[in-house]
Amino acid sequence: MTTAVTGIARQAVRIRFFGDFELTVNGAPVRRWRAGKARGLFQLLVIHRGQTVTRDRLYEALWPGSDRSAGDSSLKVAAHALRRVLDAHPDSPCTSGIRLSYRDFGYILDVADLWSDVDRFRELVHTGLRAATAGDRGVARERLRSAVALYAGEFLRGENADWVVEQREYLRSLALRALEVLRADAAEREDFPELIEVCRSTLGIDRHYEETYRALMAAHGRRGEHACVRRWYDLCASRLREDLEVAPSPETDRLLQAILPAAVAPATGPARSARPALAPVAPGGAPAGLRPHPVRRARADDRAGVRPGVLADVRPEVRADVRVTGDTASPASTPTADTCPVSAVRRPAPWAVAPRPGSAPGLVPPPRIP
Repeated sequence: MTTAVTGIARQAVRIRFFGDFELTVNGAPVRRWRAGKARGLFQLLVIHRGQTVTRDRLYEALWPGSDRSAGDSSLKVAAHALRRVLDAHPDSPCTSGIRLSYRDFGYILDVADLWSDVDRFRELVHTGLRAATAGDRGVARERLRSAVALYAGEFLRGENADWVVEQREYLRSLALRALEVLRADAAEREDFPELIEVCRSTLGIDRHYEETYRALMAAHGRRGEHACVRRWYDLCASRLREDLEVAPSPETDRLLQAILPAAVAPATGPARSARPALAPVAPGGAPAGLRPHPVRRARADDRAGVRPGVLADVRPEVRADVRVTGDTASPASTPTADTCPVSAVRRPAPWAVAPRPGSAPGLVPPPRIP
């Protein structure tokens, strides 16, 4: 069975899939799509026009995951609604331009002459890439620029059927490939304005396309615009971190360091210890610059014989309590810049604590220096 859907003049059907879907017949847009799956059925059949799309595939695409009974007539209802939508067009139905047929357990859509932005886009990309491979840079540049101009947004924006997502990703990859060739061509010709425009178009499609950020960093670096280099790197890093929870690749970091040797990436390792480092110790055990003196080990009864207040008199500048474990001294509470300025605290001398094995740890006065 063959059903004429609507009559139109040749080359009068125009369909735009990029961005918002639009169908025009002889310049008049078709806007009143009836409820149901009529528009989705038409879109799917146009993409596969000239091919029979089986009922099972149409059900899976238009009603995914639904339990379909043997007598389910949803597809017939959608096909009938599609015919009514197109028959309502003011053009005469006498001359058939679009023909919807049911055959071999499926539907097929034939269009006498149809212009589609997707068809034209694919043709331009493929011919442009072939020209680039053959070394015909002028033809490649012209075709790929025209293809990018047609890519006015993602395929069927706002729709999320599985078959739509599949087509969207395929066409998106073609657009990125075309832009990649144009970017390399602009860089080789040192056409900075076109390079910037191509990179902006690329990031409009994929904001995480890291190679594009590197191209922008390199271009600004050659022009000595180091602030722009840093801004593009920071934008790349923030988008990767916030959207994908990843860091820029080592290649991107190396490029930044090559252009800005003083650039320091944010620290990602463990935080440094808040305890200040000990002063360098000379071979004799005393800090560098002082003469070493023998240290008398503390006896268990030394602490008992110390007059109250002696320790405070000897070491009044030490504010943090010191606990001794084995040979290591550690402050009970770490001073901060707010509560304990570095200039107001003096570090204990390394020989001040010398517990004797088997005896209680204690503090001894520092050795006298003649």
